[in-house]
Order: sequence, then C-alpha cells, then structure tokens
Amino acid sequence: MSEASLGGAEGNDAGRRPAVGHIMVVCTGNICRSPYIERRLAGLLADTDAVVSSSGTRALVGAPIEPGSAELLVAAGGSTDGFASRQITPALLAESDLVIAATQMHRAESVRVNPRVLRRTFTLGELADLLRDADLVTEAAQTDSELPWARRLGEIALHRRGLFRARPPEESDIPDPYQRGRDAYAIMASEIEKALLVVGPALRPPIL
Repeated sequence: MSEASLGGAEGNDAGRRPAVGHIMVVCTGNICRSPYIERRLAGLLADTDAVVSSSGTRALVGAPIEPGSAELLVAAGGSTDGFASRQITPALLAESDLVIAATQMHRAESVRVNPRVLRRTFTLGELADLLRDADLVTEAAQTDSELPWARRLGEIALHRRGLFRARPPEESDIPDPYQRGRDAYAIMASEIEKALLVVGPALRPPIL
C-alpha cells in the first residue's frame, strides 16, 4: 500500500481522524495465532483508540499464549502480559467493528455464532489482499462517516471483493502451528507479519 493511500489528507486542517473501534481476532484455541495477531495489532495501533481482543472457536479457556507463539511475539515487539484464552460468543462478536479470522473455517464459524457479523468478517490474508493498494481516503467517502474506522474499512474491503480473484484457503489461511514444532511457529509468524504489512497501516485512520 502506498503512503499516498493513507496520507493524502494529512494536511487537511478541516478534517478529523475517525475513531478506530473494536477489532476481534479469531482462531481455534486462542493460544497461538489469534493472540499473536491481537498483540501485534495492539502494538501497531498503540497510539490510537483501537481496542483489539481475540477469542477461539474451541478455546482453551484461561490458558496463556503458547510458548512457541509467545517467543516470536516478544521478538516482534509484542507483549504477552495478562493474556488468557477465551471462547468466542455472540456478544463478543456483536461488539466488534471488524472480525479478523485466521482461516476461512474460523470466518465461517464466527458467522455461524453470530450471523450479524457476516459483512464485517474477513480472514487476515483476505483482508490484506483486498486492501492492498487501495486508495482508502477516496473509498472511505462512500462509507458512513459516523461509523468507527474499523467498520468502514470492512465496508471498503467488502466492496472490493469483486475486483480480485480470491486466493484458495491453502494459500491465504494462516497455518496452525500447535504442537508442530518450532518451524511451524516460524511459518505462522512469517505469514502473519506479511499480512500485517498491509492490514496494520490500513487500520490507522487517515484524516478525513
């Protein structure tokens, strides 16, 4: 994504920067992939009002981040402090402005739990594909200015779906590293970091 996509309105004194809103990240156990994404996004958006949390479709409730994910998260600058796995619920999804799933399966399960989030739920890889090179300032003009930026970004991504051929799940899903060794965690982290190069900056609201 070009700097112009995000910064075109930076000099507009008459504009304002929208609130980010609440971002929910979903995987299976909520101990490997989703906490890594949650804490990396929280760090990338630390100087905004964003609320970033995560949950699992079959969560190991109360468990900390798996050591393999925790080690790589800390190396990337993220924090593991105070994390405890929790189960996804309709209420948690309802309060989310954008739901980011690790895989297509997690996306489908999130929508099953709360069908109302269908239009604002994407996999991380899909979201990166849809927002790459988007002119967010221009496209945001077609969304409701009263909504949080995370929800407006979901609308932008949704409108762009027909413009690109979706990658198959085996190419865009974040692979599960659980109990698969050090190399599997490294692959997981690498795939997440590549997607966050697009998604992280896109979640920082421009001045509109």
